[in-house]
Amino acid sequence: MKILVAGGAGYIGSHTTKELIKEGFEVVVFDNFSTGKKELLVGGELFEGDLMHKESIKKALWSKNIEAVLHFASLIQVGESYADPRKYYTHNLITSLNLLDVMLEAGVKYFVFSSSAAVYGEPLQNPIPESHPLNPFNPYGQTKFFVEKVIQDYERAYGLKFISLRYFNAAGADPEGHLGELHDPETHLIPNILLFLLGKKRKFEIFGKDFPTKDGTAVRDYIHVTDLAKAHVLSLKKLLKSPQSEFINLGTNKGYSVLEIINKTEEITGEKVLYTESPRREGDVPVLLASKEKAEKILGWKLYHSNIETIIETAWNWHRKCAKSM
Repeated sequence: MKILVAGGAGYIGSHTTKELIKEGFEVVVFDNFSTGKKELLVGGELFEGDLMHKESIKKALWSKNIEAVLHFASLIQVGESYADPRKYYTHNLITSLNLLDVMLEAGVKYFVFSSSAAVYGEPLQNPIPESHPLNPFNPYGQTKFFVEKVIQDYERAYGLKFISLRYFNAAGADPEGHLGELHDPETHLIPNILLFLLGKKRKFEIFGKDFPTKDGTAVRDYIHVTDLAKAHVLSLKKLLKSPQSEFINLGTNKGYSVLEIINKTEEITGEKVLYTESPRREGDVPVLLASKEKAEKILGWKLYHSNIETIIETAWNWHRKCAKSM
């Protein structure tokens, strides 16, 4: 079976491509390399194309006999989405609509969507269950919310079958050392700490020490990227075996504060993390955790790598390797 992975040269997309190949799927990576990296291609067939152009998608789906699509190709920076919402609405919505429309034309009915727990907005409870009201409060989260509405309508009208996966903080790197995080600019906490320790960033700052948490810093749910990749593969298998559409959270039911991450990083690296304090960023909330019960029940998903020590260790190994090769 041939699978198209849109955004397969990105962070989560590349890890998922690796897992798909391990499971025996034929993979076509579709990427325009605006943010994806050729260094993260680990196999499969490459189709260099752009989701903004329907003809490019048509060529990929028809010529490669694609039978299912996994969609990772979106802009993901929450802060940037506040500063330039037009960019996010234009890119994330049009590219998804283009992809879905061409899938329908090509008769491709199976779709795994990389959504976000940002669709929930400020949580009324933690960990957040799938039944939580949807009230995204930043443009990035709104784009994921809108795409979820579209795929629900496409299922009703056209028979599309989907699983939409909602999660927060992907972290860590491939335990075998072949893949890792290469965002530019980097906005995630753990890689920013490590890049600072490796001298790749001039300063490291934390945003807000006045949250109503035990140490005043924001608490987040960190999931190892390989565990996330495995969840996408399990979702595809579930759709192929018993095609029923689902919205499923991916979480650990556990969170770590910014200061706890800093302390763990110091323990693992043996380095002191010096930081500067800045005010809270717009839209930041005190605690965000996504529940994992439905994923365990529906997908049989298990967390193999998502303890915080493994997350930081694998990321540290990856970033040190990258630093040596530069």
